[in-house]
Amino acid sequence: MLVIDATNLILGRLASFAAKKALEGEEIVIVNSEKAVISGKKDSIFEFYKQRRARGNPLKGPYYPRMPDRILRRAIRGMLPWHKPRGREAFKRVMCYIGIPEKYKNQEFISIKEADYSKLKKTGFITLGKLAEMLGAKVRW
Repeated sequence: MLVIDATNLILGRLASFAAKKALEGEEIVIVNSEKAVISGKKDSIFEFYKQRRARGNPLKGPYYPRMPDRILRRAIRGMLPWHKPRGREAFKRVMCYIGIPEKYKNQEFISIKEADYSKLKKTGFITLGKLAEMLGAKVRW
């Protein structure tokens, strides 16, 4: 089982790493999802996710989450072959949490060097926690 700390990790790179490991058969647990970052201009990122949430019919869907752990999990789902049984099985092996649950406090966390935002020289970013707040999520972190 891999326990990944999402603090300062880029959303897309973290999601692709987690999807690849889940397809290989590993259990993936991601903690501190609200601290993952999306690089780019804050306004354009917010508009993109706001448009995704507004798409479709409120009664029929498609539904898009507003909590940071669910947004991260949905990004991972987008990188899996969701319409095939192996993709659905892999998705069941991925869990994302806000903060660090008691169950994983004593575990050793890994970080992904390629996905670390602090090592890149980019300027604009927004955390998933801030994005979730802007989308209207109730702040519980």
